[in-house]
Amino acid sequence: MKPIKLTFLTGLMFIISATSWAEAPSSESVKELLQVTGAGNMATQMMEQMIPSMKRMVPDAPEALWEEFASQVDGDELENMVIPIYQKHLTQADVDAQLKFLQSDVGQKMIKVQPLIMQESMMVGQEWGIKLMQRAQEKLKERQE
Repeated sequence: MKPIKLTFLTGLMFIISATSWAEAPSSESVKELLQVTGAGNMATQMMEQMIPSMKRMVPDAPEALWEEFASQVDGDELENMVIPIYQKHLTQADVDAQLKFLQSDVGQKMIKVQPLIMQESMMVGQEWGIKLMQRAQEKLKERQE
């Protein structure tokens, strides 16, 4: 009976710890994944879209500040900063599988349409948020009456 329990416990410990033995992705493969998805370019575009909002928040800032800010945006710098995050949460097998998919025709289509999907989804999400707020206000008003 004891050998069976020992074998079972050893197997269980192996299964539980197997995820910690999984190979972390290399910096190079994560960088490739980020480049295939265009993450750096998206970050640059996002910053460019944020500048008008930032200008409204700091209206007295000189235009030279915004020009200097925009010149500092570097997609490669951001990519290098997020590589350890990908390495923390993904294995090399995960990254390899994503690269294989994203480099396929279907994956390339997904990369191409993803910004449009996100943009339209954000608009729907905003509309939904407004509806939820209206419903919440109506419920509170009913309770007060």
